[in-house]
This record gives sequence, C-alpha cells and structure tokens, in this order.
Amino acid sequence: MLGSTRRSFTEEYRAQAVAFVLGEGRPVAEVARNIGVHEMTLRKWVRKARESGGSDDPADEGSTDSERVELARLRAENAELKMQVAFAKKVATWFAKDQR
Repeated sequence: MLGSTRRSFTEEYRAQAVAFVLGEGRPVAEVARNIGVHEMTLRKWVRKARESGGSDDPADEGSTDSERVELARLRAENAELKMQVAFAKKVATWFAKDQR
C-alpha cells in the first residue's frame, strides 16, 4: 500500500499504556484516544498483559501486590506526565512558528 506505515511501540510504551488501563482503571477507549493508539491495539496489549499475569518487569518479582499496584500507578502517572510534556512542546513550537 502506498503511504501506509506501520508504527512500532517499545515494550516500555506498551507497559505504560496498559498501566493506565489496569493500574488506574481508566477505560481502554479513553486511554487509546489520549495516547494516539487504535483502541483494538490497546485492547490486545491489555489482554496480553492479563494473560501473562501482569508485568514482565524483573523488578516486579518478589514485590507484594500493593507494591505492584503502586508501581503500576507510578508508571501510569509518569507516562501521563511525559505525554503532557510532549504536548506542551508541540504547543510551544506551534506558538513559536506563529510568532514569525
């Protein structure tokens, strides 16, 4: 197909997106819209994470359930802050171009 590009996502990006859904209980559709991923793609990531029993992160081994929940929450918060920073950069760039 002409003009068709397949996007690839890092495991960290996928884990953070899944943490938004599983760690914070946000709807898949909302998270997918916010991070710019197709809803079905995010649903597949969430399903895979549930089937694998959560995280593949070696740092999670030996952690209590409350620590895993807190870690997922912090990862989701970190991902959201990164998205906010990226958005702020885009807005700043847009305003800078507009000022010329």
